[in-house]
Amino acid sequence: MADLILTNTEGPVGVCTLNRPEVLNALNIALMDVLIERLEAFDADPAIRVIVIAGSEKAFAAGADIGEMADASLVDISERNNLARWKRVAAIRKPIIAGVSGFALGGGCELAMHCDMIVASESAQFGQPEIKLGVIPGAGGTQRLTRAVGKFRAMEIIMTGRFMTAKEAFDAGLVTKVVSKEQFLQETMALAREIGKMPPLALKAAKEAILAVDNTTLATGLEYERRLFYSLFATEDQKEGMKAFQEKRKADFKGK
Repeated sequence: MADLILTNTEGPVGVCTLNRPEVLNALNIALMDVLIERLEAFDADPAIRVIVIAGSEKAFAAGADIGEMADASLVDISERNNLARWKRVAAIRKPIIAGVSGFALGGGCELAMHCDMIVASESAQFGQPEIKLGVIPGAGGTQRLTRAVGKFRAMEIIMTGRFMTAKEAFDAGLVTKVVSKEQFLQETMALAREIGKMPPLALKAAKEAILAVDNTTLATGLEYERRLFYSLFATEDQKEGMKAFQEKRKADFKGK
């Protein structure tokens, strides 16, 4: 059986490529289990500073595998507790960049929104069409999409099930940048390599502080940020970064 997630590394960048092309990378349980395993391995690897999740040019992921849910009862779906897997994706401490081309729908859109940045090809389409199946998003779509694009647009997108183009998603604040279909993976990797040059402990702290925005007041968030800022003065990377700046040379960050 083909590997559901292809992995490779390029310097400080770890890449996970979804690999179910015959079903447009639909997210079944087996694929999610392998993806989480690979993400957690990269998160634990000190040589990796940033992670990329990508699909194919045709589809990032066209949604969840409906065949696994169609006949499920309330008890079945509750007992499986498949959605708990998504907490492990959200718990990854290193920055994750989604490289999205083609369809990012339903669970695919939710997976992209679990990432910290999204590089989209001009052909990318984002959406939460679960309403057309008689359900609603269940892996964070109602919450993450609303935080990204605002209540009124999220209401319309989720309640109609329509797709957003890459340009609309960018204009709404969901996407980091839009690039050509031919260059989407190269542009994703270029951004990852640029971030990978940065001090690893500061990258983790930056991600932690930014994600705290959704769960705190401004006053609490500022205090949280301040504590993280202070903590970085206990690292060798802070000393190296500031010394390199003073000496007008490139910093050599070690993640210590």
